[in-house]
Amino acid sequence: MPRLIVLLAAAALLAAACSSAAVPDDEVPALPPTDAGALNALLAASDRPVVLNVWASWCIPCRSEAPLLRQAEAQFGDRVRFVGVAVRDDPGAARAFVAEFGLTGLDHYFDSAGSVPGGLGAVGVPHTFFFAAGGALVYHHAGVIGEGALA
Repeated sequence: MPRLIVLLAAAALLAAACSSAAVPDDEVPALPPTDAGALNALLAASDRPVVLNVWASWCIPCRSEAPLLRQAEAQFGDRVRFVGVAVRDDPGAARAFVAEFGLTGLDHYFDSAGSVPGGLGAVGVPHTFFFAAGGALVYHHAGVIGEGALA
């Protein structure tokens, strides 16, 4: 069943239309710092599947993917936890990115050193990981989630 939910979330990412839903900057909290160890603990403690998206405000492909993530979270957020990790970014620019794309439904963290993607074997952004409840990696995708990503 958890795998089905993860696959449904992935399908939502594939099917979502690109649109924007900006929110005022003051509605976006500061992104708390994280590292690979803290994120692994978060994943292990999760009682729901987790979609983890590694992104950066300076990443052009991340900008095209952001609306897809927002819409998937809106559709499946009650059953799947959506987490975003901004890597090697400016904290203010990362916060502005969250506001610009209305990504306030995702739990966001800030990884200034880039230890999260490195710990997961990712070398670039965007990179999306799908975890079962309890933290087992089910699937990962390098690049923008879109048509054919699960093929």
